[in-house]
Amino acid sequence: MAALGGDWTGPSAWAVERFGQQAGALAAAVPLQLAKAHAKAHATHLTASLKKRSPYGVTLAQAVREYLADMARELDETVRDVRGYEYAVVNECALFPYRYADRPRPLDRARLPANVSPTRRRLFWAHGPQQPEGLFELDDGLTTEEYLGLHEAFEELGATTKLVCVFFTADAENGIHVIHWGEALLEPDRSFTWPHSEQLPVAPVPLE
Repeated sequence: MAALGGDWTGPSAWAVERFGQQAGALAAAVPLQLAKAHAKAHATHLTASLKKRSPYGVTLAQAVREYLADMARELDETVRDVRGYEYAVVNECALFPYRYADRPRPLDRARLPANVSPTRRRLFWAHGPQQPEGLFELDDGLTTEEYLGLHEAFEELGATTKLVCVFFTADAENGIHVIHWGEALLEPDRSFTWPHSEQLPVAPVPLE
């Protein structure tokens, strides 16, 4: 697997704690997979020749998930299917990729869309960092039973599997702007609180 150059000095203590002996390979590989996914999405964008409703975002999201899963397989790690989506799982940590903006924006501005699916909420609430008691309020129209269900771990991932977020910004013309990974609490307003986050280097787009 190719390596990052520049000033990158290797994985942090947090990454080693989460991913064990794969921390270095993972920290180097994630930016490369995002750059590869952008290249694929950009090619699709050019082929479509659309100024509006470009397929870039949809293609990028799908490509990132697929390439991270391929990365896990290349590292002899686990890939698990949750509701039709594959997630790379390394040392009982599932990678959750998400493009939170199409322009450079601080991580504290990241927010899930208003129509966020129950599956995404459940991933954060059941597999994210431990949440304080009584933090979440019931949404309008959400019954207690449904609410409690959002806190049940996915059997497909395993009850002890923790979510590690890979949040990034990107656009079709400029590629990946910034990459963060860490642990995030999903708040009731769909924003995030980060018990831990750190920035990964951005890899160059591979030549076609």
